[in-house]
Amino acid sequence: MQSEGWPEPGELVVCTVDQVVDFGAFVILDEYKDKRGLIHISEVASGWIKYIRDHVREGQKIVCKVLNVDPSRHHIDLSLKDVNEHQRKDKIQAWKADQKAWKWLQMAYEGEEEHLVEVAAGLVKGYEGLYMALEDAAVSGIDAFAEAGLSPEDAEKVLAISQENVKIPDVEITGYVDLMNPAPDGVEQIKKALKKAGQTKESEVTLDVKYVGAPRYRIHVTAPDYKLAEAELRKAAKAAIDLIVEQGGEGTFHRQA
Repeated sequence: MQSEGWPEPGELVVCTVDQVVDFGAFVILDEYKDKRGLIHISEVASGWIKYIRDHVREGQKIVCKVLNVDPSRHHIDLSLKDVNEHQRKDKIQAWKADQKAWKWLQMAYEGEEEHLVEVAAGLVKGYEGLYMALEDAAVSGIDAFAEAGLSPEDAEKVLAISQENVKIPDVEITGYVDLMNPAPDGVEQIKKALKKAGQTKESEVTLDVKYVGAPRYRIHVTAPDYKLAEAELRKAAKAAIDLIVEQGGEGTFHRQA
């Protein structure tokens, strides 16, 4: 999906190098419809440049920072040297994700191109990209479309696309339990308590219990969201502590080490 508007100064944009000349490089802005920009040779790289083609070449995909925009002259000044490697990787990753999201929507709205553009425009309201909108829908459900202005039919359709295609990133949290049991079989009781702590009925949750140093044990939880992760962490800690206390021992939970 390409925007009909103009980029803002300071914005990072994905570009394809179209023409390399002695004084710089002309590029196509991939995210904007019919928009081209110029990277002056002084903005290609820091320091003196002997051969500009050592830095840019036709057909190359790059990330630039927008310096100036003049719609009246259809002119956009860009900088390649002002974009660091971390920014470049993040921008390319986000752009590829948006391309993927657009293809999902195209398949679902085949033959409805004009309507698809309207739906996509509504989805990106309040989000930095199309994929982020679908990702939020996969996590939050249909409420994510509250500001998008979608019809109930479109909201349900896009939600189904999100749930089918978007992989929700897991979250990880850690907590600690101190377990003590002075009884002759105290070690065995602690082992049972730790085994109990490592069990969960949630198929999307992973629990890992490890020894830190007597009497402390670490409980590591991986889950789809923080609310579930926190609930499972405290449930695991409580299960271990309750079992130890039942056997005459002591147990405490710590959110931090």
